[in-house]
Amino acid sequence: MTTMTRRYRFSASHRLHSPEFSEAQNEGLYGKCNNPFGHGHDYVLEVTAAGEVDDRTGLLCPVKTLDSLVKEQILDVFSHRNLNLDLPQFSRLVPTTENMALVVTELLQEGWAKRLGSRVKLHRIHIQETDRNGFDVLTTNGSGSESHA
Repeated sequence: MTTMTRRYRFSASHRLHSPEFSEAQNEGLYGKCNNPFGHGHDYVLEVTAAGEVDDRTGLLCPVKTLDSLVKEQILDVFSHRNLNLDLPQFSRLVPTTENMALVVTELLQEGWAKRLGSRVKLHRIHIQETDRNGFDVLTTNGSGSESHA
């Protein structure tokens, strides 16, 4: 098996706040990330594909096809958005970066096989939120993760 990782960048804002908790509990749990006006990040998204290299092309997958899929399914949806207000997935789901990684995985899986075929699988999603915080979703045997959003 061979893997290939592509890196993408986007900016977005969010507020970490759960309606299930009181204001004091939200403040205690999320700290400054619970600011009522939100805050933003410059995220780095890594998408890793896995499979066997195509004997005819010498490629794991066409980079242009992967880039197009990520642009349409993720970058056009997340970039320069307020995640709480602009993405329906976060109407009830707290837009932590952990949850973002799960949503990104699900969105990519929706169009993956149609665009990239069944030979290449989505293997890993990594979102770097800050210099110190990064989150991974590893798909089960390269075939998918559980739905959480």
